[in-house]
Amino acid sequence: MDLFVFLAVLGAALCHAAWNAGLKMRVDPAVAVTILGIASGALALPLLAVTGFPGRDSWLHLAASIVIHVLYFMALAEGYRSGDLSMVYPIARGAAPLLTTFASLLVLAEPLPAWGLAGILLLTSGVLLLSLPRSTAQARLDGRAIGYALLTAFLIASYTIIDGRGARLAGSPHAYAVAFFAGNGLAMGLIGFVRQRAALSAALKSGWLIPFGGGVLSFVSYWVAIWAMTKAPIALVAALREASVLFAAALGVILLKEPLVAARIIAAVLVVAGLVLIRLG
Repeated sequence: MDLFVFLAVLGAALCHAAWNAGLKMRVDPAVAVTILGIASGALALPLLAVTGFPGRDSWLHLAASIVIHVLYFMALAEGYRSGDLSMVYPIARGAAPLLTTFASLLVLAEPLPAWGLAGILLLTSGVLLLSLPRSTAQARLDGRAIGYALLTAFLIASYTIIDGRGARLAGSPHAYAVAFFAGNGLAMGLIGFVRQRAALSAALKSGWLIPFGGGVLSFVSYWVAIWAMTKAPIALVAALREASVLFAAALGVILLKEPLVAARIIAAVLVVAGLVLIRLG
């Protein structure tokens, strides 16, 4: 993978981990993801005047992605309501690249270099190891969170394949990304107005700053990913984004006071080894 693309996606992974950590702070996760979607949509709207609309061949992909993203945000919010960031996030992000890799090979018939495939497997192993429960009690209590995390992983893989192909058909990945965020912001805003009007109003008066800042980070993170999927194999970009679990684990320990155990140190080594192989691929 080209070094510039590699570093850009790693930077996007840091942004992604930061807004996920924000969802566990102060504001109810369901309200937070709604504000996040609205914020990123508000950022995207004026940029449409600069990028223009994507090509017509990508519109079906764009519509499907918006629907799947809405479902993804709902599943993610429920997962964070039920379990720790450092458990839910790694499961969701760890299973997703495996599903994306299978879909990329089987559906898109997109070839992967051997080093890249090995890197995906190593990185995913490390990510899943990060999600191991820290105690028997936690393992019993987090079944609901694990279910939502796995659903989130399936939705991540689905929108990744759709957006990767859609961006390639759009003529401009930037136009596709901006149009996506504008449409997603509108959808999240409408759903929030119908389902969470009172909670949204209260959050915007008090604890709105963190989720709104998360909207900015989400916007930057996924825009870079969409662009990168037009420059490199979709499966490699999808796996590389999961380096965000290292940043999420660090943020969980530093900001949320979640404990760091030996297994997660080993997992970090596996993730870094996977990153090296992906770079070689």
